[in-house]
Amino acid sequence: MTGDLPLVVTRADPGGAATVARAQAAGLDARHMPLFGARALAWSPPDPAAFDALLLTSAQAARLGGTGLAALAALPVWAVGEATAAAARAAGLTVAVTGPGDGQGLVDAMAPQGPARLLWLCGRDRSTFNAAGIAIAPLPVYAVDPTPPPPEWNALVAAPAVLMAHSARGAARIAELVGGERKHLTLLAISAAAASAAGEGWAEKAVAARPDDAAMLAEASALCHKGR
Repeated sequence: MTGDLPLVVTRADPGGAATVARAQAAGLDARHMPLFGARALAWSPPDPAAFDALLLTSAQAARLGGTGLAALAALPVWAVGEATAAAARAAGLTVAVTGPGDGQGLVDAMAPQGPARLLWLCGRDRSTFNAAGIAIAPLPVYAVDPTPPPPEWNALVAAPAVLMAHSARGAARIAELVGGERKHLTLLAISAAAASAAGEGWAEKAVAARPDDAAMLAEASALCHKGR
């Protein structure tokens, strides 16, 4: 059964399309409104002997890494979550550990017995980690750039809706596009940092119980059906 409030999915594809499909399968009125687009960057693989493992905090690194990934295939992958692990396997990499869904949690799990020298295949715009005792070398292999909102965006956010923010950067862009007229909108964030980046003035702000798509959709179901 369709929920009372539409669920606006703003993350870049292919993740955005996957979230929409899961939400619709759960009976939610999910709308595909990507506000970012991912693209590959030119990069050259370093000597894999200088590292103990690959760190992947987004499936985009494996999907867009290109031919350079083959040169690093001997390194075991520490992947942030199952979607990232699946993309790594599809790219021909070997996944050693699948983490709890967020990058800091994965890095924390490495100490004290995990790899000490990590090559982080990451996005151009990235956060940093607290990583005492671990050397992390970031290597951008993709970029996620803002794109114009789909034509239906303005009409959709003019009425009550639940907007999903899968990152702090995504939450800030949602807030920028919505502007000050947001008292009728609910913001659903993947983390406390993403919720903070969205600012105040929303009808409600909610944070998923875990930083993954399944937890976000469970919270979305409650929020979308609240008006019943």
